[in-house]
Amino acid sequence: MPESPAPPRTLAGVRVLVTRPRDQAEHLAHLIEARGGEAIRFPVIEIVEPKDTRALSAIIGRLKDFDMAIFISPNAVNRAMNLILARGGLPSMLRVACVGRGSARELEHFGIETAIVPEGRFDSEALLELPALQAVKGKRIVIFRGEGGRELLGDTLRARGAEIEYAECYRRVRPDADTASLLQRWTRGEIDIVLATSVDGLRNLFDMVGKAGQPWLLRTPVVVISERMAQVCRELGFKTEARVAATAGDEAMVEAIQAWRDG
Repeated sequence: MPESPAPPRTLAGVRVLVTRPRDQAEHLAHLIEARGGEAIRFPVIEIVEPKDTRALSAIIGRLKDFDMAIFISPNAVNRAMNLILARGGLPSMLRVACVGRGSARELEHFGIETAIVPEGRFDSEALLELPALQAVKGKRIVIFRGEGGRELLGDTLRARGAEIEYAECYRRVRPDADTASLLQRWTRGEIDIVLATSVDGLRNLFDMVGKAGQPWLLRTPVVVISERMAQVCRELGFKTEARVAATAGDEAMVEAIQAWRDG
């Protein structure tokens, strides 16, 4: 007998709370909606200018002194590259690296198609495993990131003999948002799963919904993008184990939601 056709991959009827910053959420939301799901947009992080832009401007003014520039996130690419292009663009000999596919896509928008980027896993650890990040003794490397980012990348490269400078080009702040309509949806059973993409965002969401909303949040399934985030979910008291997407890419997050729905 012929094999039965595979069931359609659909998210029909699934209501997903998308917590990404407003200017990064649309592609992900559209992927969810393309499968018939509902994307409930509720940003839990707002991206704003750094407190001190002079240090960033000074580093951009001497990019020719560096051997490599590393961009930690799409926000770092957007914030830094607009300033860099206004000052004449990247030096031709400067090697460029980034942590994930999202950052690589943003770099391509600025005409940079040769960035060093890990395959498969998209985090600082995966970038550090690449050959180009191994032999760095004596190299001068600038890391474009948000204020207060992780130190693992810089510390490891220093231990390998590189000279590291940080260029902090944005800040993440908690939005001042009205949660009343969100809590109403939860009480009506209209949020099926939460999608969280950073530890800061996860903690912000927990704080923003307050004591009234935390029991609802903790009973809701959640998709995250790292084991580190899954551990934070355990610490906060989520009732079900977080599902970890295969990568931090939008498509992988939608696949994680699909796997939850199918299961």
